[in-house]
Amino acid sequence: MTNTTPTESNLSRLDRRDFQKEINNKMTDLFILKNKKGMEVAVTNYGCAILSIMVPDKNGQYANVILGHDSIDNVVNSPEPFLSTVIGRYGNRIANGKFTLYGEEHSLAINNGPNSLHGGPTGFHARVWDAVQPSEDTVIFSYTSPDNEEGFPGTLEVDVTYRLEEEVNALVIEYRATTDKATIVNLTNHGFFNLAGIANPTPTVLNHIITINADHYVPINEVSIPTGEILKVEGTPMDFRTPHTIGERIEEKDQQLVNGSGYDHCYVLNKTENGELSLAATYADPESGRTMEVYTTELGVQLYTGNWLNGFSGAHGATFPARSAVCFEAQCFPDTPNKAHFPSAILLPGDEYQQITVYKFDVNE
Repeated sequence: MTNTTPTESNLSRLDRRDFQKEINNKMTDLFILKNKKGMEVAVTNYGCAILSIMVPDKNGQYANVILGHDSIDNVVNSPEPFLSTVIGRYGNRIANGKFTLYGEEHSLAINNGPNSLHGGPTGFHARVWDAVQPSEDTVIFSYTSPDNEEGFPGTLEVDVTYRLEEEVNALVIEYRATTDKATIVNLTNHGFFNLAGIANPTPTVLNHIITINADHYVPINEVSIPTGEILKVEGTPMDFRTPHTIGERIEEKDQQLVNGSGYDHCYVLNKTENGELSLAATYADPESGRTMEVYTTELGVQLYTGNWLNGFSGAHGATFPARSAVCFEAQCFPDTPNKAHFPSAILLPGDEYQQITVYKFDVNE
């Protein structure tokens, strides 16, 4: 493990000593990324959790715009185990924790009603990754997921790079993975964003404005598994092709909003070609003036409005009530292994899984 950037005097007021601990014979640590424009991101190699993203508002005042914790013990024991972590081996839900791959059925841990969620209770979010920080603006995490870990076939070699752009305030996340046996892969980052900044209590995001570059979405049933349909957003509260506040329609008695207890749905992004890095969503806080653009090579993005946050404590006494964050999780569609007509999530030996997602921050004056 290599740190090249001093962690003292960081904008997030995090203490490296609070993040150094041996877990399962591996050491956890704190990594601070900085760019020339003054943006700062703090992360740990436990679950690749993002602890803070410090960016300015329209008055130049910095605040942390992602929900996180201020010690490794709080990260490990978080009431929201996926809080701003990397998710794998398969992000989102797999129905009944089962899928069949080339005639062989695989059984996964059940950790969300009747389903498997986010790779299971000891998925990638709960692993200590190897870490190297080659420069002030970059950290590279690596993890080897053994064959049959959480029920997934194949030994998977995974690299995740967090990198800050130098000329703009953008966090770039690059994912790569290879396998020695046919498997399924769907990696994402579960960042919980609030452009107002975390506080006690962190304000809701209901008055924040989003757009999503998607004409269609993936409807879900009462246990949040895709029905298999791909439906138009037009004429529904799922339509964010033009700007709307998150709270404008979230309490409507639309069955999809009932099923998700708010927004918790995968959007089918408008793409001109597979694998292109294109704009997926925009997010703005009118009061602070902060904005965020989400770009991804993925075909889908899961919109989640923090419906199940329950007010637990985070960094420096901040609290996270329901709907005090919004997530844009770039990914394959949920339950893809059980939906043959969905774009495949299969990774074969000799091939490489690749994904790039960018979170770009700015201000509206």
